[in-house]
Amino acid sequence: MADSRPNILFIMADDHAAKSISCYGAGINNTPNLDRLATEGMKFNHCYVTNSICTPSRAAILTGTHNHVNGVMTLDSKINKHLPNVAKQLRVGGYQTAMDHEPTGFDYWEVVPGQGEYHDPQFIGPSGTTRESGYATDIITDKSLNWIKSRDPKKPFFMMCHHKAPHRSWECDPKHKNLYKDPVRVPDTFTDNYKNRAKAAKVAKMRVAEDLTYMDLGLAQPDGPAHIVGTKMLDTWSWFDRKIPDPEDVTKLKLIDKEDGTVFTFKSRQELAEFKFQRYMQRYLRTVQSIDDNVGRMLDYLDAGGLAENTIVIYTSDQGFFLGEHGWFDKRLVYENSFNMPFLIRYPREISAGSICNDIICNVDFAPTWLDFAKVRKPTYMQGVSFRQLLKQRTPQDWQQVAYHRYWMHRDIIHEAYAHYAVRDKRYKLIYWYNEDFGIEGTRPGGEEKKWELFDLDEDPMELFNCYFEPKYSDVVKYMTKLLEDKMEEIGDEPVHPRQI
Repeated sequence: MADSRPNILFIMADDHAAKSISCYGAGINNTPNLDRLATEGMKFNHCYVTNSICTPSRAAILTGTHNHVNGVMTLDSKINKHLPNVAKQLRVGGYQTAMDHEPTGFDYWEVVPGQGEYHDPQFIGPSGTTRESGYATDIITDKSLNWIKSRDPKKPFFMMCHHKAPHRSWECDPKHKNLYKDPVRVPDTFTDNYKNRAKAAKVAKMRVAEDLTYMDLGLAQPDGPAHIVGTKMLDTWSWFDRKIPDPEDVTKLKLIDKEDGTVFTFKSRQELAEFKFQRYMQRYLRTVQSIDDNVGRMLDYLDAGGLAENTIVIYTSDQGFFLGEHGWFDKRLVYENSFNMPFLIRYPREISAGSICNDIICNVDFAPTWLDFAKVRKPTYMQGVSFRQLLKQRTPQDWQQVAYHRYWMHRDIIHEAYAHYAVRDKRYKLIYWYNEDFGIEGTRPGGEEKKWELFDLDEDPMELFNCYFEPKYSDVVKYMTKLLEDKMEEIGDEPVHPRQI
C-alpha cells in the first residue's frame, strides 16, 4: 500500500531577494511561475535568516539549529557528517531523500564544486566528477526531475533542489540576455550616507558605486560557455578581479561592453554609479528569470503527474540580498533587505489559495515543520518550531514573534562586514556590533552604547534613523535588550555585551 504522507519539494535559490519576486510587489520584474506558489498557496512576509550568509544558512535549515550549535558559523565551516539532520530523520521515517549537495542522510546527491559555474558546469556525485553541457539552472532542474521520475512511487519523497543562481557574477541564460532593458527605479536609500549609525554600515565594502568589478558587470569578456566565448579570464569573481575605477575626472573614463562593443562615457560620478546599478540589476534579474522558468517546469511536472495535490512545494532563498538599498549589493548585515528571506509554500490539502502570513518564522523552523508533516518525531536537539498551524491561518497564542540573527565572519577580506547579533520583533530591531572598538557618528564618544542600534520599523522601515539614544525609546531599549538576552539564553548563545544585573 502506498504511503499517503506528503512529498516535500524544497526549492532554494542562492541570494534571491524577495523584492525580485513579483508577488512581493516591488514591480521590478515578472515571475509568473513563482507567483503561482503565492496565488495557489501562502506567501510569508516575515521569514528571517539566523545568519545571512550561504553555508551557515543551509546548515541551519538542514539541522534545525543555530550556527553556534551546528558549528557552521562561516563560509569555510564544514558541517560534521556525524551530526543528525532532517534528511536522516526523514529517511529513518520512510522517506526517499535527494539533494544537490553532499551532506549525509541522502539517498542521492550531486554538488557543484565551490560556487560552481553558470555555463557547462561541473558536478560532483557519488561516482565522481562530470561536466554537463548547458545552463546551470536548467541542468539542476533536469537532475531533480529525473530523480523524482525514477523514485519509488509507493514511498513519499523529500527533494532539496538548490540553485546556484542568482549568485554573483550573474551570468544569464543567453535566451534572457535582452530582458529588462528599461531602467529599474533607483532605491530611495541608494545614496545613503550612513549618518548617525554604526561605523559598520559606513565601512562595509558592498557598495554598488565602488565595489562592483568588471566581471560583475560583464565588462571583462562576454558571458557564455567556453566553446563560444573562450576560456574565462577568471573562474569566478574574486578580490583579484579589478574594481571599476572612480577617477577624479570621471569624464575621462570609458567602459566597453565586450558583448557588442558599446562604449559608455559619463558626465558625473552619480551617472557612473547609476550606470553600475542598472547594469547590476539587468544581470541579476535575468538570472532570476531562469529560476522562474524552471520552477514552472517543476510545477507543470507535478500537475501532469498527478502529484500536485499531495506535494508540499516550497520556494525560498538562503538569505535576502541588497538590490541597491543603502547603496549596497550582497548580504551579511542584519538590515532588513538581507535579513528577510522570501518564502512561498503550496500544499492544497492544508493551505488556502492566496493566503498571506505576517507572523515571524525563521529558517531553523523549516526542519521541524517538515517532520511535522511527515509524522516523524522532532528530535530534542532541534531548536526550531513547526509552523504548521500558521499555514492553516491559526497563530498559536504562545507563538514567538521573534527572530534572532548572528553574523560571525568579522571583517572578511572582501566585504569588511563587522560581526554582530540582533533580535527583531514585529516592530523593533536591536543590533549589537562587536569585536572592534568603533563609534557612531554624531553621538557622544565612549561607552558601550556606541555599539548599539535600535530601529523602529513601523516609523522607519528603511532603517535610516538609529533611535537607541532617543529618550522616548528608553523603555523600548530595555524591553528589546531583555528580549535579546532571553533569546540568547534560550538557544544557548553566548553574549559579548555587558549584561545588566
